[in-house]
Amino acid sequence: MNKLATAAALVLALTIPASAQTTATVVSTGDGDTLRVKSQGKVVTIRMACIDAPETGQRPWGQQSAAKLKQLLPPGKAVQVREIERDRYGRTVAELYLGKQSVNLQMVKQGQAVVYRQYLSGCASTKNQYLQAEAQAKQKKLGFWNQPKPVMPWDFRKGQSTSNQPSSNTKPKPAPSAQQNCSPAYPGVCIPPGPPDLNCPDISYRNFKVLPPDPHGFDRDSDGVGCEKG
Repeated sequence: MNKLATAAALVLALTIPASAQTTATVVSTGDGDTLRVKSQGKVVTIRMACIDAPETGQRPWGQQSAAKLKQLLPPGKAVQVREIERDRYGRTVAELYLGKQSVNLQMVKQGQAVVYRQYLSGCASTKNQYLQAEAQAKQKKLGFWNQPKPVMPWDFRKGQSTSNQPSSNTKPKPAPSAQQNCSPAYPGVCIPPGPPDLNCPDISYRNFKVLPPDPHGFDRDSDGVGCEKG
């Protein structure tokens, strides 16, 4: 390894205080920035802090990102968790580490996620490393950046949300069928049965009908309605 590569590796290798860490075991991964882990006997959903991965609808970038995260964190893998906060969906927002290396940062470095600047304050002490990693991935056209006009994940979600709002001048579209790879558990909307496992922030639909067995667990209060706004 040359001196430049060595220096870059040292910059991108992050160290966290032992007091800030908890050890967990990976249960499953969803898209490129969500996963479930088991910690202290409980299974919790983690939203990876300070980054945003392409949505599953952003093909093939979303699929590539999800595959990379699963490669880095396969089921059964031990990982260190630095919890930052809880989001409105009850997920643990955290930075994950394998040894001294940030998995969140690694996803950005490889072009499988982008820096979520709106929430970068959660990684304030390493902000420059994140921005540097993204700039390098963009310059090298790695992963998500290897396309003419990248659409940021948050803009893609916003566009999907707008496109799903009914217009007074348009007729409702017929409910998608299971033949279109849509789960019959969610009639009226088209959500793949999985894998990967999805959470409400991963889709643009809200307040839709849910039938058992609800493979993604969208209906948390068992009232037959998924991903209610609240």
